[in-house]
Amino acid sequence: MNMNAFYLLVDRYLPRRLQSKLSLLVTALLIFHISLIGALFSDLSEELLREQISQRALEVAHAVAENPLTRAGIMARDTDSLQRFTQDLLSKTEAEYIVVGDRDEIRLSHPNPDNIGRHFVGGDLGPALREGKEYSSEAIGTLGPSMRGIVPVYDWNNTIIGFVAVGYMTNHINEIIHQKQREILGYIAVVLGFGVIGATIIARGLKAAIMGLEIHEIGALFLERNAIIGAIREGIVAVDGKGCLTYVNQAARGYIGERFEGKLRGRALAEICPGSDLVRAIQAGLRVLDAEMIMAGKVMLVNVVPLEKPSEGSVASFRPKDELDRLTRELSHMQEYSELLRAQTHEYSNKMHTIAGLLQLGAHQEALDLVINEASGYQELVRNLADAVPDPVIAGLILGKYNRACELKIDLEFDPENSFSDLPAALNRETLVTILGNLLDNAFDSVREKGPSGLVRLFLTDLGSDLVMEVEDSGGGIAAEIADRLFENGVTTKKGSGRGTGLALVKRAVDSLQGQITFAEGELGGALFTVIIPKRTGPST
Repeated sequence: MNMNAFYLLVDRYLPRRLQSKLSLLVTALLIFHISLIGALFSDLSEELLREQISQRALEVAHAVAENPLTRAGIMARDTDSLQRFTQDLLSKTEAEYIVVGDRDEIRLSHPNPDNIGRHFVGGDLGPALREGKEYSSEAIGTLGPSMRGIVPVYDWNNTIIGFVAVGYMTNHINEIIHQKQREILGYIAVVLGFGVIGATIIARGLKAAIMGLEIHEIGALFLERNAIIGAIREGIVAVDGKGCLTYVNQAARGYIGERFEGKLRGRALAEICPGSDLVRAIQAGLRVLDAEMIMAGKVMLVNVVPLEKPSEGSVASFRPKDELDRLTRELSHMQEYSELLRAQTHEYSNKMHTIAGLLQLGAHQEALDLVINEASGYQELVRNLADAVPDPVIAGLILGKYNRACELKIDLEFDPENSFSDLPAALNRETLVTILGNLLDNAFDSVREKGPSGLVRLFLTDLGSDLVMEVEDSGGGIAAEIADRLFENGVTTKKGSGRGTGLALVKRAVDSLQGQITFAEGELGGALFTVIIPKRTGPST
């Protein structure tokens, strides 16, 4: 039977509850081992008892054989003196019988006087009478089965003249052995009793340690945990108190361990991500939330949560920052598209109401002129954009901002001489959208704060080795007190919360493209922002 079949058999016939199953298994194992040890001790005690009794029989037989009365009684064949002597010794020793005989195996003394003068029964005197050996043997005599010690008797000339046999009955020996075995069984019962109590305590403690869960529940939770963590796109690692990995999900392996072969479990995190901020945070037992860290050459957003005891380790989750940035950009684009549609809807709703009013008043010519003017202005902008800015992303942004400006009653002037067609393929369009979109939004806000209407100019050129973008407005300009820290996050003169982030984003985007941004007072009286971006040094998309 293989081990799997054994486990299935055990699981089938044992109780389903973990505590009962564990108690029975521990108790059964304890019974098996104690029974085995008890059997070994029983056999060992039986052997020791038999060896001690045989040794005692030899010692008594040797003492009787060395006694001069025995030697003289055999030589004189004085059975009366030998009988009195041996019977007196029986009362002083624990022996069952003492038999003295001559060289012809004729008994000269015996516990039963009727057997005196008869041949010794057992057939085991040969080594003593012929070879002069002292030994013990088991044989069946007239008194029954016994263990006896046999020693030869020598005369004054060192000649074998007889023998002495001292015996212990086998049934009495077995009673002693059984008594010792019963004592061992008593000890086994006591040990088993304590073992059952201990098994119950252990099972109850284990049950409490695993929060009362059964085996099948633990297995189900393990499978569920693996499935849940495996479905998470974030990398998740668990580290023990020594800084070694105890768990790595598939996403984490793809982020930090794809260059390592074999299992990552058991390997030091410092070996996988040498010198990373994550290793230092875990070693210090810090709690970190949404922190940017460099791991395996990638910028990651990392969360680290130490376990209840910092010495037990920590759990960390992380994901590439560029994925979050991509989602943020997509959301920003969706917001821009939504704003564009809202602006277009609002603007054309106003125009439709105006045209409807003119028609109702009978001002047909004025209504026609409004339609023609609106169509021609919008079509002219679209045509200029198509020629000057062939990139659909940048052109779509400008068109959306134009509609926003119309809604705000702001003139957005787009110079027909603009040229923005020589955009390197490796240049990140989304970064350009961030720069241009935020500059135009800031210009709109500045114009609105000054009055109900205003003008914003946009100039783009790609002549030479640089891309140049200029945004000028007729607003209030840049306040002197914030001019030296204009591009810091949160710096603004506008009212309301959530302000002061647009120019900080622009500065960060310009720096990422290795460009420059400057500002000055423009011809319209407001601010003039100029952005210069090298064509050949922009990062790849």
